[in-house]
Amino acid sequence: MLRVEQVSKRFFTDDGPVDALRNVDLKVDSGTFTAVLGASGSGKTTLLRIIAGFERPDAGLVELEGVTLAEVSKCLPPERRNVGIVPQDGALFPHLNVHDNVAYGLNAGSRAAWFRAVRRPSGRAGSGERVEELLDLVGLAGYGSRRPNELSGGQQQRVALARALAPRPSLLLMDEPFSALDAGLRVSIREEVRELLRLLGTTVVLVTHDQNEALSMADQVVIMRDGQVVQAGSPNGVYTNPADLETAAFLGAAVVLPGKVLVANGQGTSTEVETALGVVPVGWDSPRMTDDGDRGRRVDGGVTVVVRPEQLELTAPGATDRGASGTVGSVSFYGHDGTARVLLDDGTTEVVVRVLGLGLPDQGDRVMVSLVEGARAQIL
Repeated sequence: MLRVEQVSKRFFTDDGPVDALRNVDLKVDSGTFTAVLGASGSGKTTLLRIIAGFERPDAGLVELEGVTLAEVSKCLPPERRNVGIVPQDGALFPHLNVHDNVAYGLNAGSRAAWFRAVRRPSGRAGSGERVEELLDLVGLAGYGSRRPNELSGGQQQRVALARALAPRPSLLLMDEPFSALDAGLRVSIREEVRELLRLLGTTVVLVTHDQNEALSMADQVVIMRDGQVVQAGSPNGVYTNPADLETAAFLGAAVVLPGKVLVANGQGTSTEVETALGVVPVGWDSPRMTDDGDRGRRVDGGVTVVVRPEQLELTAPGATDRGASGTVGSVSFYGHDGTARVLLDDGTTEVVVRVLGLGLPDQGDRVMVSLVEGARAQIL
């Protein structure tokens, strides 16, 4: 298990001190996949570098499998941490072939023995069963004699992954490893990598700014902002129950509506809020809800309600008594699905609705917009 406790890091620049990390806590259970997600400058890369040993924390503790990696008075060098790293660009050695690049990832003792071993004229090590095993695992069996410049971008990232896994690390760190790949290849490669790491039972921390990548790959998503962890939880949990409005907007498209609470407190699992879309149910697990003793949970005054575009549906005018009517202003087609922007008849509220690609309305169509049956909004 990886444990990061109250870690802080300050850098000094020409413009003054910058607090890259402020009292960061993080827990990653063994064999799980955690994605640290944040915008540029949020502190996620600094956190990764401290875990790897490339930076020393100013305060706090980093511990892996019960071994202290870093604290104020102690900081193990990277080579003694049993941590594998897959960098953003792969960082393969261009003068080594694929086999030798992977072999270089073996631990220091094995690496020294490897360099001392008798080499074949081709430059390939005499044995290398571990290397061949890894190349087979990442789908590159038979590619050992190729140079990095003879590989595609996706193949190079697989080699970098095999090299990081060679010494059987206790923890694998991945620094936006798919960002340089084109969109189609990025999806297929990350699916393959996720299945491989799950098969191996590897403990993984992935740093990314890609929301789809984090939500689709991770068991745990950690949201960072301004050097702090603002929320951590399952992908479904952070997406459906964001900690605040900024987090909701960062994780995906969000429809934000002012609302008025109709039921102020109670013992049930939801309440009702009046919005421009009519009366919508809101879960009691919304962040704005507060415990009110024996009277259950409570929220007062005007509120802000957030729903996702996929929680809304379009119907023909008069087809339902739920929701609000409006006019389609524009549509965007993405193939498998699309979005429609609808200006409601109040003249001020515009909502975005996600629908199947073949079900998109036309610009100017009159429609009804309502919350999907069974869906619940969030108060933020």
